[in-house]
This record gives sequence, C-alpha cells and structure tokens, in this order.
Amino acid sequence: MTAVEAKAAAPEGDAVRERVRATWTAGDFDRIAVGYEPGAAEFVGRLRLKAKERVLDVACGTGNLALPAARLGARVTGIDIAPMAIGHLAQRADVEGLTIDVREGDAEELPFADGAFDTVMTMFGAMFAGHPDQAAAEMLRVTRSGGRIAMANWTPEGFVGEMLRITVGYLPPPPGVPSTLLWGVPGIVEERLGAGAKHFQFRRRGMVLEYPVSPEETVNLFRTWYGPTVRAFAALDGERQRGLFSDLVALWSDHNTAGPNATRIESEFLEVVATRA
Repeated sequence: MTAVEAKAAAPEGDAVRERVRATWTAGDFDRIAVGYEPGAAEFVGRLRLKAKERVLDVACGTGNLALPAARLGARVTGIDIAPMAIGHLAQRADVEGLTIDVREGDAEELPFADGAFDTVMTMFGAMFAGHPDQAAAEMLRVTRSGGRIAMANWTPEGFVGEMLRITVGYLPPPPGVPSTLLWGVPGIVEERLGAGAKHFQFRRRGMVLEYPVSPEETVNLFRTWYGPTVRAFAALDGERQRGLFSDLVALWSDHNTAGPNATRIESEFLEVVATRA
C-alpha cells in the first residue's frame, strides 16, 4: 500500500483513530513508562546515534527514547497523540536543559516533510496505531534514503503479549482492526515496511518491567494509569471487572521474580532496525 492509498484508507477523524486517541489520553503513561526506563536507554544506546543526527521518536510518550537520544547530542523531535505525555516530556527536557522539539500529533499523519529524519524510532508506540499500514507508510515517508527505522514491539509470545491477550478477551477490538501484536512478528514487519526498506535486522530481546510494589498493586497501577487497561475496565460491568483484575493479578504474580512486596518481570520484545531504500 502506498502512502497515498494508506491515507485514503484511514481518513482523519475515523472511528478507529479516535478510539486510539481515547485510549492513550486515558490515564497517565508516565507512571507506567518509568518501569522500563533503563531498558529504553539501552535500546537508544544500541542505535549509536551521532551528534546532530536528525531523530524522530514516534509515539514518544514521556520521553523514554527521546531524552537519552537528546543527551547523546542528537537533534530530537518527539510526537505523541496524548497531550499529558508530551507535557511531561517537555518538562523533563527543560529540567535537564535539553532541546527537544515536542509535538502533539498522530503516527498515522506525521506533520513532517519527506525524508526529514535520519533515524525514526518508536518503542511500544507506533505498534498501537489503529491503521498499521498507514503508520508504516508515514514512518517510511519521513525517513531519508539510507536512514533507519528502529522499532521495539511487544511479541505475541512475551509477557505483555499475554497481558494484552487477556485484556482483549474481555474487551475485543472492533471488527477488522488487526492485533497490535502482529508488529512483533518479523514477517509482518517486513510485509508492512518492505516496499520502502532494503535491509532488516531483527532480534528478540527482554525488557525488564520493574515497580516497587506488589504484583496486585502493580495491576492497580496499570488499571489506574495505563490507557488500554483503564479503557478496558471502564467498559466492563462489575463482575467482569473483578474477573479481569483476578486474571491479571494471577499473571503478574506467576511471572514475578522480585518477591511479594515488589514486581520485576521480563517481557520479550522484537527489536527491528530497517534501512530505508
């Protein structure tokens, strides 16, 4: 699908896009992202960004990628659909004296010129766009020839993949909306980016999620602040809320390696680095 065709398939303001916006403007992602800041910094470190390199962080959240990239001297732009998230990022950049161009915007309609960036990166962000072909087309469009698209995507087999499947079991997506976890399958990534990319590197890695509270309290943290979980609970009646909560507590408890009063879990993700044709 070309960029023009993708735009035609995903008109501005359509129901799927608005559903994604509502999901990620619920809660406060900063409370969740802090749990894997170290792993995000390691992801940026592996990219070996150069000083003055033009870098776009798509669905940047509160800055887990944008901030370490800016510390390395890259010229960083961050864009996210959630105003609260980019507000946090702007504040954090200001405290550190970092220059980051922070924008509110949609991964499916990036407000940048063709080939504007040397590296486009996204961690557990663009994978949640409601129209994956459109998000892929936009990332390709704004990356210069010979530049890179770097993604971190939860895999279907990993812990977060299992958590999302449990949630979807209680609140299925609208008909025709593909699973976000397909971005964690190398063949699907090649299919979506392949027309505009000439080389792919894939590696399965572990991301540590760490919170200083028990697994049950961690589920409460996600229930209160993590957009997809917030939205799922809000849409369920009391009995099904209790069922989802119980299932999630069991999952987090079964995978926890930190003891009863803290939570530490490793979840698999697919690291993708694609070279723009």
